[in-house]
Amino acid sequence: MKKSNEKKYYKERYAQQDHSIATKDRVVAWPRMGNIDLSMGALVSSLGVKIVMPPQNTNRALEIGVKNSIEGICLPYKLNLANYIMALENGANTLMMFQAPGSCRFGNYTKMAQKTLKKLGYKFDMCVFDMYQSKMKQTLEAFWHISKCLNPYCYYKGFSTGFNKAFAIDKAEKLMFYTRPRELHKGDAEKCYKKWYQIIRDTTSVRECRKLKQQVIDDFAKIPIDKDKVVPTVYLLGEFFVLLDPYTNQEIEKTLGELGIEVQRQIFFSEWLEHVLQPSLFYKKESHRQRCVRFAKDYMKRAIGGECLETVGDTVFAAKNGIDGIIHIMPFSCMPEIVAQNILPKVSRQENIPVLELVLDEQTGKAGNITRIEAFADLIKRRKLKNIKENEEEDAIKK
Repeated sequence: MKKSNEKKYYKERYAQQDHSIATKDRVVAWPRMGNIDLSMGALVSSLGVKIVMPPQNTNRALEIGVKNSIEGICLPYKLNLANYIMALENGANTLMMFQAPGSCRFGNYTKMAQKTLKKLGYKFDMCVFDMYQSKMKQTLEAFWHISKCLNPYCYYKGFSTGFNKAFAIDKAEKLMFYTRPRELHKGDAEKCYKKWYQIIRDTTSVRECRKLKQQVIDDFAKIPIDKDKVVPTVYLLGEFFVLLDPYTNQEIEKTLGELGIEVQRQIFFSEWLEHVLQPSLFYKKESHRQRCVRFAKDYMKRAIGGECLETVGDTVFAAKNGIDGIIHIMPFSCMPEIVAQNILPKVSRQENIPVLELVLDEQTGKAGNITRIEAFADLIKRRKLKNIKENEEEDAIKK
C-alpha cells in the first residue's frame, strides 16, 4: 500500500513539473535565508545550471512581499514571495523551495506562492524538496529534474563542497558570536567573519573546501580577547527563518554582542542539513531534535510542527546547563511558536531562567526592540554577577 501511494505521489509530482524548459535554458533561484546560498549555490553550479539570486532582504523586498500577500500570513512567507518575484524579474524561470510536515504553514508556502505568482502573470517551474517524503530521494530527484545531470562526480562535488561550506560558515558565525563580546578591538570579529564569508563563497575545490572549517578556527583564534571578562550567555530560539535571516531578526546577534552578551543560536543550517539528509543509520550522535524531545517531555507530549518543540526543549536544556537567559523570537501569527510562547512562562518559572519574547512583523520597530533587549541584558548581567558572588561566599564558608 505504501509503495502504491509513493508511486502515485511521484506520478502526480512529475505531472506538476514543467518539463518544457531545456536544461541549458534553466535559470534557478531560491529564497534568501541566512547563508543557504553558499551551499545551494555550490551544488547547483556543480551540476552546470545557471543561478540568479534575488537581492538580500531589505525594506524594498518586504514592501513587495506585503503588497502581494494576504494580511494574516507570516513574515517569512512575505519575504520568500518577494524573493521569488525579484528573481523572476531578473530572469529566473525555475524556483526551488523546501516543503515540510506539521501545522506550520511552511508546508503550504509553495502552493500559495505558485498560485499568487501565476495570478501575477509569471511563467516558471517550481521544484520542491518535500520533507514529507523520502528526504535524500527527494533531494536527488529535484536536482536531477533541474540539471538532467548523469555524472556521479558532479553530485559528489556539489554535495561535498556544499556541506563543507555550510559547516565552515556556521563555525565562523559561532566563533563570531563568542568573540564579539570579548574582543579587545571592536569590530575584529565581524571583519574576520566577513573575510571568511568571501573566501568560503569563492572556494570551489573539493579539497580546499574540506580545509575551510579548520582555517576559520585558526584565524579566529588570533583575535585578541579578554578571557577574564564576565560574559553572560543567551540562547537565541524560535522560528527557523527568523533565526537565520539577519534582516528579519533586526541583527539581534550583533546587538547582543555589542552589549557584551554571548549568543548561542540553537539552529544552524549545517546541523539541520546534516540531520535531514544524512540517513539515521550513519548519524551516530544524538541530534538536536532528539535532545529537545528528551528535555521537553515534561511540558510537551508531541511535536506540532515548526520549531515549537525545539524552543521548549532548548529552554529546559539551557536552564539545566547554566545558560543565563533565553530570547525567543517569532513571526507574528506563527502557529507553532504561539504554542511555545504560551508554554515558556511556565518553563521560565519552574526552571528559573529569564525569557524575553520578541514578535516580529512588517510593523515592528527596531528601536522598541533594542530598548527591551538592553533592559534584558542588564537583568541577566546583574543576575550573573549575583550568582557569582553567592558562589564565592559559599566557597569561602566551606573553606
